[in-house]
Amino acid sequence: MQGNIDQATKVREGEHISEDKLRKYLTENTEIDVRQLEILQYPGGFSNLTYQVNTLTDSFVLRRPPIGANIKSAHDMKREFDILQLLHDVYPKAPKPIHYCADTSIIGAEFYLMQRVEGVILRNKIPDGLALNQGDLKALSISCIDNLSALHQIQVIDTPLASIGKPEGYVSRQVSGWIGRYEKAATDDINSLNMVMDWMKSQIVSETGIALIHNDYKYDNLVLNPKQIDDIMAVLDWEMCTIGDPLMDLGTSLAYWAETEDHPALKPFNLTWLPGNLNREQVVDRYQTKSNIKLDNIVFYYVFGTFKVAVIAQQIYARYKMGLTQDKRFADLIHVVKACGHNASKAIKLNRISQLNKS
Repeated sequence: MQGNIDQATKVREGEHISEDKLRKYLTENTEIDVRQLEILQYPGGFSNLTYQVNTLTDSFVLRRPPIGANIKSAHDMKREFDILQLLHDVYPKAPKPIHYCADTSIIGAEFYLMQRVEGVILRNKIPDGLALNQGDLKALSISCIDNLSALHQIQVIDTPLASIGKPEGYVSRQVSGWIGRYEKAATDDINSLNMVMDWMKSQIVSETGIALIHNDYKYDNLVLNPKQIDDIMAVLDWEMCTIGDPLMDLGTSLAYWAETEDHPALKPFNLTWLPGNLNREQVVDRYQTKSNIKLDNIVFYYVFGTFKVAVIAQQIYARYKMGLTQDKRFADLIHVVKACGHNASKAIKLNRISQLNKS
């Protein structure tokens, strides 16, 4: 199996970093050799901006908040850096953190550096030169869910990781919190989401356990071995990681787990709709087998996850509507919001999470 390593390219307009300022800062505050410095940017992504920083001897990833963002809790670079410091020793698939900078005068925002893990990342299409058949995709989808289950089984109680979240009342707090975020960011009156909000408030479930949860676990946050695509080398984007009910994490992953019949607006986020992948019901079956957790209320978790994805898209779309960012990709996110509302409301009506739009 051959394939291109995930490639960073030239920096997008309006998102440049001053090489001179970064070189001077790194020289004065780190031991990184910056005599030859190259800054590139990774494609895709609608949240934190991610750059590749190449030096004479090494390659790093730089993460900073998006342009125009004013949601501190969702783009807290220091928190993400600290989580990686706690996590790397107990979960080696978390990239090694290198340095955090709080000085916003260097690149216009706080940022941190982590070690770059070289591999393939599946974004909105299969990379050129990478041949994947249905067997490969099935193996990847199984490995993806097995790895999520393993992540949820990391010991967190009575460890330093317990400090990163408050598991008591997590489900109720998440439902009310995301509803509040949606109401603040709403630009359109979407009936399906109004119904979903009322339903969630009336269907709050009890916590199933306490676990480390990623909160954005999907294919484009996995670094894969190009020679064996189901070998997960690293898990990226820990900005929303916390401690809470593992099934809320699974619900978010299911929301991103697009199927063939789903609206096209939902498909760029995860290539799970390609033939060979498990469908959402099969994902649940696999997770239940690996975790030994009963999933009696999976519709609730899927609906919550789908609503959360809608809110994330809505917040970014609202920033675009207000002129806080000029990224043209954001103009289409309202279609993601509406498609999520459709899927969540159909899941409630049909009492299932898979094949929601099959005629």
